[in-house]
Amino acid sequence: MSIKIIFLSLFLILSLEAKERIVSLSPSLTEILFALDLGDEVVGVSSYSLYPKAAKKLPIVGSYTNPTLEKVIALSPTIVIGQKFNAKSLREIERFGIKTLKVSLQSISDIKNSISILANKFYKQKEGDKLIKNIDNAIKNAKKSKTPHSVLIVYGLKNDLRSGIYIAGDNIFFNEIIKLSGNTNAYTQNTTSQPVLNYENIIALNPDQIIILHSLKSNPNIDVKKALKNWYKIPTNASKNGKISIVDEDYIHIPSHRIALSIKRLTKEMKY
Repeated sequence: MSIKIIFLSLFLILSLEAKERIVSLSPSLTEILFALDLGDEVVGVSSYSLYPKAAKKLPIVGSYTNPTLEKVIALSPTIVIGQKFNAKSLREIERFGIKTLKVSLQSISDIKNSISILANKFYKQKEGDKLIKNIDNAIKNAKKSKTPHSVLIVYGLKNDLRSGIYIAGDNIFFNEIIKLSGNTNAYTQNTTSQPVLNYENIIALNPDQIIILHSLKSNPNIDVKKALKNWYKIPTNASKNGKISIVDEDYIHIPSHRIALSIKRLTKEMKY
């Protein structure tokens, strides 16, 4: 074997073993990176990166929609990873000679594809395959509703329902989960993934079931009983049949590998 080949082989081995310094610009990406056994290489995260616990000890570079450029650069990252809505920030970071990677986590297929991209990028194919397999198993074993019906998924519990009601629309993983359960989304327009409705809009949609995604940990000041009572005052099939419920899970909003848990939890909630 020539000296040149030996040096090239050693360079390749050292390159593979060299640790990255990764900055994650969203909680979802932080979760995926840790699940791929890359936690030791993550040096900075966005706000609300709460899982796993180790992520909470890392420096925060700003909000996931508006990271602070100075804080990112100060961590001397070898690569910064963001989502499509981070495109502008990623372009600014690239001006400083820092590598970036942009992925999408909008749909279930996006999540699986992004896991695969990250796993291949950091030589964690085995870990990535395992995460994807868990998602596929969740899809395969998703609970089917005995009585197909229309479902409205609402983001957050609030006392005032006259306006500003955020819901899951089209082209987002929540809509896919509704379909996996054999049901239909009460919101049928395909113009946006997260529309904002008011009291009258909810009445017009007349959903058979309403699921409110609410975290008591992040919003402990809400009067749950009072807020839920207000929902039952809206004349819908859901209120008439007692099919309004709250789902409080820390993973439910996060489009990461834990989408497998969301599929299991929400399809169970929609099964009746």
